[in-house]
Amino acid sequence: MNELDSIVDMVENAKLAFSHASTPADLENAKAQFLGKSGQVTALMKGMAALTVEEKKSRGAAINVAKQAIEAALNARRQALADAELQAQLRAEALDVTLPGRQRGQGGLHPVSLTLERIESIFGSMGFDVAQGPEIESDWFNFTALNTPEDHPARSMHDTFYVEGGTPEAPNLLRTHTSPMQIRYAVQHVKKYKKDTAGLFSGDMPEIRVIAPGRTYRVDSDATHSPMFHQCEGLWVGENVNFKDLKFVFTDFCRTFFESADLALRFRPSFFPFTEPSAEIDIQFQSGPLAGRWLEVAGSGQVHPNVIRNMGLDPEKYIGFAFGMGPDRLTMLRYGVNDLRLFFDGDIRFLSQFQ
Repeated sequence: MNELDSIVDMVENAKLAFSHASTPADLENAKAQFLGKSGQVTALMKGMAALTVEEKKSRGAAINVAKQAIEAALNARRQALADAELQAQLRAEALDVTLPGRQRGQGGLHPVSLTLERIESIFGSMGFDVAQGPEIESDWFNFTALNTPEDHPARSMHDTFYVEGGTPEAPNLLRTHTSPMQIRYAVQHVKKYKKDTAGLFSGDMPEIRVIAPGRTYRVDSDATHSPMFHQCEGLWVGENVNFKDLKFVFTDFCRTFFESADLALRFRPSFFPFTEPSAEIDIQFQSGPLAGRWLEVAGSGQVHPNVIRNMGLDPEKYIGFAFGMGPDRLTMLRYGVNDLRLFFDGDIRFLSQFQ
């Protein structure tokens, strides 16, 4: 066999070896036999050193042609293996377009949102407006206007989230309750009827009835508290609004909210800077898993005269009551949830139970 025939046989052997390679790894091993550092083509190139110039030209040309043919066969087999892998993947992932489509799960309102809607509906039936206000609040509306002095513990950074902006004398903060809406709503209400800017308004005007649901923030976190939570403030101001009206309104609300007249309310003396007298409101279910236990659900009281003044009203003529309750706590009681943090974990398995 002459040298040219051996080169031709090498090309055929390479094509045969490549065709037998069933995986990319096998193909790379076959490539090494012919085009690697110790491969047959490399060996032929090294053997040219002892040839004459004319022999080098003819043999070199033949080797280059063979090398190109081997590389072409190698690339063709690589492409064939890639195409085969793609086809196998397409077959494995094939979709039957005749099958019915997958429906998206139907979402719903968060349980706390359901509670807020229920609260708004019940108080709306009693003639209360719904007011919304800023969550970044000024020191004046959050504390000072609500008769909360500068040395009150709630002003400590351990209890309140302060934010950038404002001044050292009048800092900004994340509101610790929705009570600032008492002042904001009342001031706007009084402006409609107050004819001058001097003194306190003592004329005639419609009563103020409003609730202010929304998010509030305090430095607190455990099974029954969260740094972010919801609160609903209520306010009723008029010429003859008294504590008896507070007891009637809140008792009616609780019995409607829990859809049961079989519960009792207790107004327990307490202290809040913005009301006087003040009371914690406890409820007691007469049946069910919570029967017999007194559960705190709200704080309340008759609006303090200083707060009435900060609304722009004459406390000698106008009086009212306020209350603040936690919709998160009411949601826990209504649905039997024992850990507040479940409402904010975003677990679809938990939230889907309320749809």
